[in-house]
Amino acid sequence: MALLEVDGLHVEFPTRRGVLKALDGISFAIDAGEVLGVVGESGAGKSLTGAAIIGLLEPPGRIAGGEIRLEGSRIDNLPYEQMRKIRGRRIGAIFQDPLTTLNPLYSIGRQLVETMTTHLPLTPGQARERAIQWLSDVGIPGAAQRIDAYPHEFSGGMRQRVVIALALCAEPKLVVADEPTTALDVSIQAQVIALLKRLCREHGTAIMLVTHDMGVIAETADRVAVMYAGRIAEIGPVREVVKEPRHPYTEGLMGSIPSVEAKVARLAQIEGAMPRLSAIPRGCAFNPRCPRTFAPCTLERPELMATGGPNQAACWHYAPAKVAADG
Repeated sequence: MALLEVDGLHVEFPTRRGVLKALDGISFAIDAGEVLGVVGESGAGKSLTGAAIIGLLEPPGRIAGGEIRLEGSRIDNLPYEQMRKIRGRRIGAIFQDPLTTLNPLYSIGRQLVETMTTHLPLTPGQARERAIQWLSDVGIPGAAQRIDAYPHEFSGGMRQRVVIALALCAEPKLVVADEPTTALDVSIQAQVIALLKRLCREHGTAIMLVTHDMGVIAETADRVAVMYAGRIAEIGPVREVVKEPRHPYTEGLMGSIPSVEAKVARLAQIEGAMPRLSAIPRGCAFNPRCPRTFAPCTLERPELMATGGPNQAACWHYAPAKVAADG
């Protein structure tokens, strides 16, 4: 059984002009010790998916359908207080800006100790010892001397390491990492990626890594889900999705990444822009930008389907009956 199962997740935002569907039937699973990368353009629904899983949807956003199960038990319908106990203990979160996670008025040691004593059967003294160990594990030099420092006394890269320690110190089963390396320079990015991979391997933690950076995905993830307009366009092993993308949108994404091996005069680009939530087209949401559109694409929404390899893609080109009918 997968550690996390998301089945038919719908998230909507009621507005004066009607209800906007932000997530429209998202389904995926993550196993213990696995890193699932979630990638796509801004507005695709990546961060929203993570927020729904950890129970931090911003009002008036709400889960309108589907189920989220952690170790077989539903967590999407829990009261706030119950979900708050799960968040931190069984689900950790790493956000893009460390300053939104860290309390500027408390030393980092106090924040780590309070997190551990809240969720684990530890005395404050034991928790402090573990806090020093966690800071050392995430690469904070002189952890024993710096444990009583405040967030503003750390650089951006060091603060992000502290946030990772804070997310992992209660030994959660799942970590939702939302753009954890975006604000960092490239050398620090590489260190944070290596750290996440090592901690995932050593602790058997499942990680949902939300990013728009395919380089980070290729370096970190085991599998990748490509999102477009609130749906999953393609999902599969990261090597297959990068090397042999099956969905036209994924092909466009991969074609826009520069290669050090092949010299090209001009990178490929995807014409147009992702539709607004209030103007998602009928059928496949990508059809106005797709170079391979045919009749069914504008009529029906495709579900994820087998592509003849390990990838699944939401594309009518992999439904023989549709292709034959159109031909």
